[in-house]
Amino acid sequence: MTSVTESPKMIWIDLVDKGKYEVAEGTEVKDLVDVYYTDHKLPIVGALIQNEMQDLNYLLQNGDTVEMVDIATEDGVRIYRRSALLMLLKACHDLFPGMTLIARHSLSDGLFCEFSNREVTPAEVKQLEEHMRDLEKQSLTIERFVVHMKEALEIFSSLNQQDLVELLKQRNKNIIHVCKLGDYYEYFYGLVLTNTAQVNQFRLIYYPPGMILQTPVKKNPGVLMPFVEQKKLANIYSEEKAWAEMLNAPHVPAVNKTIAQGGFKDFIRINEALHEKKIADIADQICNNKDVRIILIAGPSSSGKTTFAQRLFIQLKVNGKQPMAISLDNYFVDRCDTPLDEDNEYDFESLEALKLDLFNEHLQKLINGEEVEMPIYNFIKGTCEAEGKKIKLGPGQPLILEGIHCLNDELTSSIYSKQKFKIYISALTQLNIDFSNNISTTDSRLVRRIIRDNRTRGHNALQTIKRWPSVRRGEEKNIFPFQESADAMFNSSLVYELFVLKPFIEPLLNQVGTENKEYAEAMRLQKFLSYFTPVILEDRDIPYNSILREFIGNSCFE
Repeated sequence: MTSVTESPKMIWIDLVDKGKYEVAEGTEVKDLVDVYYTDHKLPIVGALIQNEMQDLNYLLQNGDTVEMVDIATEDGVRIYRRSALLMLLKACHDLFPGMTLIARHSLSDGLFCEFSNREVTPAEVKQLEEHMRDLEKQSLTIERFVVHMKEALEIFSSLNQQDLVELLKQRNKNIIHVCKLGDYYEYFYGLVLTNTAQVNQFRLIYYPPGMILQTPVKKNPGVLMPFVEQKKLANIYSEEKAWAEMLNAPHVPAVNKTIAQGGFKDFIRINEALHEKKIADIADQICNNKDVRIILIAGPSSSGKTTFAQRLFIQLKVNGKQPMAISLDNYFVDRCDTPLDEDNEYDFESLEALKLDLFNEHLQKLINGEEVEMPIYNFIKGTCEAEGKKIKLGPGQPLILEGIHCLNDELTSSIYSKQKFKIYISALTQLNIDFSNNISTTDSRLVRRIIRDNRTRGHNALQTIKRWPSVRRGEEKNIFPFQESADAMFNSSLVYELFVLKPFIEPLLNQVGTENKEYAEAMRLQKFLSYFTPVILEDRDIPYNSILREFIGNSCFE
């Protein structure tokens, strides 16, 4: 490549954090990294060019606006982990020919992977990690190039990647981007790094029946996080995997096939029946424990907490219980006493934003059978009004609470542990795009939230995407650290939902313009959803008590 200083022809680029520079025609993003970012503390893995994500091999054009992306960003984390996964897949290809490695889901700050047909052994995990280290030391080029679809199908057929072959056949594309590492070919719906030497922070942890691939995460990008086992979360993922197998839905191409064959409505009914069965099981657990007086429900944004609470309410009644629900919103401190966040904005998600002493006093009185006058919070005035509805619990009558802090024992510090039943709910999809491309639970929730925010609040996709990082920070602080303390977990994911939600969200994503930084995220979601066959159903085809109704509307609980 021609030197940036000696090139006969020059172009102008704008580095967002440094200013405008004249560089040689033929300069790539990685050349800028080598010249202008030698003191950057974290690995740079890509760049936003006109708010569109590009890899380090991107050939710069005159007038390009360039913002470097490192591993302290969500996009950077994805690129780095995807590159490490490519090295793991290559290692599996080299060491265990004929074996299929499946990238399942996030777990313990890593990516859980397993063989398709048997458990992995500790010795095999060690072999795989050592081979990945060898690939890193060899500093091998990771190629990403365009091929015609016919050639791609031949390549992946020869590698016996039938899941991917089916996926590509269902796409109406003439060309695709393919990754190549040595003699191994792979397809990802996102970018990868350009050299194995760039992937030097990773570890493989034996976690039967598979392994966890750990790479840096956004919250602490400079180091690998210590391994923290999440047994309950792993169990709920295993349950979801069993459900997916029962539905014959291991990946998107299988569901696309079900749609093409006209079996999608039955698919929906079975999925919804599994939800109902699980909710009934949780209700049975509660009712079989005579000590339980307070049911606490928490989960991240757009997990379907409201609908779940309503359906649990009904199942408890089926068991002869008469649950009562109260809102934590009425226990906010006065606006003037609300703590501030790092941006000097009101932090309504902080535990200190609640009158904990008063709340616990009322809980104790209710459990003891005393009458309590509920406060009423005036959100317009930002103050609590003195008079409210008087309530009283009968003997054995449970109280239902739903909120961000419900898994944190500090919220209900005055209540004995045996009197509490804590439920964690999230959309933990096990559906893969193909065996090498898993679906992030965060992406599923973001799709839900964009649709709901537009329907109920009039927000466009740009507004929701812009606010999403702040939402995620609240979840990381207030929900995820406590999820393993739950007595029960409910997976609100529906295998069929993204096929139904696609027609709802695509017009919203199309409205995000290229002038916005959030355009890259909107386009990533568009790419992610492009593999799903859209389904437009009659309104009656989705049950009116479905968790999906919380987002698309017309719920019987509204």
